[in-house]
Amino acid sequence: MGTLRKSNSKLLNVILSLVVFLWIFPFLFVLFNSVKTGSEYNQGNFWDIPKGFSIIETMEYITSRISIGSALFNSLFYGIVGTSLAIFFAALAAYGVTKLDIKGRFYWFLLIYSGTVFPFQMYLVPVYRGYISTGLYDTKIGMIVFYAAICIPFCTFVLRNFFQSISNELTEAAKMDGASNFKIFYSIFLPMAKAPISALFLFQFSFIWNDLLFGLTFSKSDTVRPIMPLLSQLTSATGATSNVPAMLLACIMASIPTVLVYIILNKNFEQGFILGGK
Repeated sequence: MGTLRKSNSKLLNVILSLVVFLWIFPFLFVLFNSVKTGSEYNQGNFWDIPKGFSIIETMEYITSRISIGSALFNSLFYGIVGTSLAIFFAALAAYGVTKLDIKGRFYWFLLIYSGTVFPFQMYLVPVYRGYISTGLYDTKIGMIVFYAAICIPFCTFVLRNFFQSISNELTEAAKMDGASNFKIFYSIFLPMAKAPISALFLFQFSFIWNDLLFGLTFSKSDTVRPIMPLLSQLTSATGATSNVPAMLLACIMASIPTVLVYIILNKNFEQGFILGGK
């Protein structure tokens, strides 16, 4: 029996090693070629070891084409603020439809969750027209409002399921001690929901950070546009780029914040599940 378990463990390790390699393989390709010069990339093999490092020249090319610093700040701002607002309002809605005595609360939940039923592309024209008429087009406030609104339905769905798993006896005991509904929500439910909130923050932050469609549609100036629409400006009208290493290096720079967010939030997953299980 012990030998069989060891064999299964070794097989599992081999499978996991292959999966890790498949995940790292594209990153290695990007890393090798991002430090090459444009001519070295065009003349050599994709997997040739770079003869030298041209990061400074590549960065000069990138900054001459796009305002990457401003775009990174915009995406970071939209990701943090938009995701935080979406989770906060979704948590309030989830608490209301699970623990408060609201008439037809299940139908209120369905109304909120219906925002995920339709393809997001359906929102482009009406939101664009509304932003033009209200002056929110090409503004940071308009981008935050849209990102927060589009993330609320899914966040509400996840948090509602989690809040439903919390015993009503806990809420009743807190009310007997004189706690208000908001006090219960803020002091009990939010700390217990640390794990799902962390997962939602990572998921929705990555969605906002990697968004291209809405950033292109609802913004036009470099001071407002997020990083992904600006990266598209490194390509020509035909979709090609004259400096592939510059594009690869810019993509690496654009992927760093999502990795940092995962590292920062990783410890909250286990702590949140432990607290939620008490």
